[in-house]
Order: sequence, then structure tokens, then C-alpha cells
Amino acid sequence: MVITQQDNGEQTVTGTALLLAAAPANKSCLIDAASVLPALAAVPPSALTGTVAATVVELADPVDPQTVLTRIRTAAAAPGPLVLYVTGQLHLDHRQRLLHLALARTTPSTLRYTALPWHWLTGELALRRPDTTTVVLDLVADGDAWGQVRGGGFGVWPGVRLFGRVSPPPARRSTAVPGYLKTYASIWRHGHRPPLAHLHAQAAGEAGPGDAVFLAVDGGPGSVPVAFPMAHQPPVPVARQEAVPVVEPRPDADPHPAILAAAQSGRHGEAAAIATMWESTALRTHGAGSPEALHWLEVRADLARLAQDPGRSCELWMAAAEARLTRGQAAGTEDVEAAVDRAHHQWEQLGDPAQARALAASLTRLRRAVPGRRPGALEAIGRRISALENVPATP
Repeated sequence: MVITQQDNGEQTVTGTALLLAAAPANKSCLIDAASVLPALAAVPPSALTGTVAATVVELADPVDPQTVLTRIRTAAAAPGPLVLYVTGQLHLDHRQRLLHLALARTTPSTLRYTALPWHWLTGELALRRPDTTTVVLDLVADGDAWGQVRGGGFGVWPGVRLFGRVSPPPARRSTAVPGYLKTYASIWRHGHRPPLAHLHAQAAGEAGPGDAVFLAVDGGPGSVPVAFPMAHQPPVPVARQEAVPVVEPRPDADPHPAILAAAQSGRHGEAAAIATMWESTALRTHGAGSPEALHWLEVRADLARLAQDPGRSCELWMAAAEARLTRGQAAGTEDVEAAVDRAHHQWEQLGDPAQARALAASLTRLRRAVPGRRPGALEAIGRRISALENVPATP
């Protein structure tokens, strides 16, 4: 559902609100995520975005992580302010130790293929201009994910305002409710428009539970994300010098050793976050399609390979190839051919037929433009697509 509200006066900046409520439609469900959507739908769109003109996009119990990524990417491309509201549950992939947001078809055994990797979301938002993005979270974590959140392993990123609650798993045979976000909606419906920091403080004080972790960063050069257990009132975000700082990229620094060390130690989310931060800096400094930005796009593609995420790696290598072609590099250029070859190789590694089908059309178009030096590459895609047509979709 998309709602657009505009005033009839002078031109104003249009804000975008993306409401994402997701939880498994099976016994793995820990939170009634979609129950917050009617409350938020009753709020004027301008309250959700903090702008006079507003566009609201609603995603209720989506089933496909690629579709969710596309919607996030589209919202992130909007030039105005973006506010992302996320309600759902976090799980930990035991193989890669990465957090995932469960979707409607997610089960413990299909987590890596049916849930949204959290670093996909953070990676898209990190590419936006600093201080134009706000994220509000009301999440429940399963037992393993809860341990990582409590240990400080929840991914946050610079340049983004963040408010939210992450709760431990509810009691057995019970389902949590997104009471934190419902408090926001209740205040807005009564016509009040306090700053988000004040909303966060009130919602944290009312929603509980006592052992929840609350996150707050109100932006600006002197604040960093703060995670704290529930008290009667949450503290204000601390100054950068009083906490572990969020380090901005320095032009004279070489981040590659730190990135490689994180990836080799299995800290794939951390490695991707560092690379994304440097890519964002390259985009702001040198522009889209610049050699510097392309370098970091390809670094992220290879990091996805190291994280054993062939679908994401394939997407990023295809994006790199298309960016090189767009900036005028010939199809026979070594860098263009290498990017397409690597995208093709990662596509071949995909074990999920649905994901392979979803990426096949884009890869086929690229292969027609860039056949490569190995004969039969395009025909190999066709053969695999034919084979995939006989593989039933994962229920």
C-alpha cells in the first residue's frame, strides 16, 4: 500500500516512511508484528515522516527477502528524508553468525534463504546522505540472537538516527506484541508531535519488558548509538568521547587489512559495514560510477562471497559490471569481463532454486552484452534455467 500526502502551497520536501512488519506464519512466530500496522495507518503520514508532504509504503508479512531488499532500495533512493519502521524478530545464522530478520516463510532450517540478512538493510541505508535517515525498531530476538544483541553485536551505522527496542524471546507458547511502536502511534493519534527522542523515552518507559535492550542515537556529530537495559527512564545518548566512537573513514588510512581480518575471523557483518562506510564516502567524494566507488562495490561483492552469500555476491558483481558499462567501458574490457564472470560463478553456487530463478534474467542480459572468453557461458545459463524449471519451489 502506498499513500501520498502533499500540501497545496509551495513546493516542500517529501519524506518517505517505510513500514516493515514481518514474522513467520508458523510455530516459529515470536511476535504479532502486523498488529502495529492498523495503529500506524491511523496516524497522519506527516507524523510518520516529520515532513508536510509524505509517502508511506507498507510491507506486511512479506515472504521473499529479495522483494524486501528491492523495496528498501527503492525507498533509500528517494531524495528526501526517510524513516524506516521495522517490527519483527531477529534470528542468528549459526553458520555465518549473522543476524537475520525473519519473514513469513522463515523456519529455523531455512533461515539463510527465507529471512532478510540484517546487513542487507544496513548496507542500503549506509549509502544515503548522512543525517537524512531515521530507523525506529520494535524487535524480538530468539535465544541465540538475543545473546548477540546483549553482547553489543547489533549492527548500527553512522549518519543514521536510531531509536528502538529489542526484547528477549517471550515465554514459551506466548507471542510478544509491538507495544513500543504502538505507544508512538497512540501519542501521534492524539495529535501530539514531540521529538523522536522524547517519544522514545516515553515508549521505553511504558513498553518494557524489564530486561529489554533499548537503542538511541539522535544524530549529530557528538552522539553515538547507545544500548541499555530498561530502567525507569532511559539515559540520553552519551558524547562520543565517553563511549566507543563510530570511526569515520580517513583518506590516508588503509582499511583493507581490518576488513580482511574481520572477514577471516567470521565477523562478516563487521567487514561489510566497514566496506559500506568507505563506499559511502567514495560516493560522496567522487560520485557514482567513479573508480573509487566501483572499487568498494567490488570489495563488498567479494566479502559476500567470503560470507558464503552467493546471491548477494552475484547481485553486487552484476551491479559492478553494469556500472562499468554505464561509464563507457567496453564489454571486452578485462574488469567488465571479470565482474560478469564472478557474478556468473556466484550464481552457479546458489542452492536455492527460487533465488537462482530471480537472478537469472539479469544475468542473462549481462551475458548477452558480455559473452566473456569462455565459450558456452550463455548456453550454460539456459541449461541451468531449464533444469530449475523442474525443481519445485520451496514451500
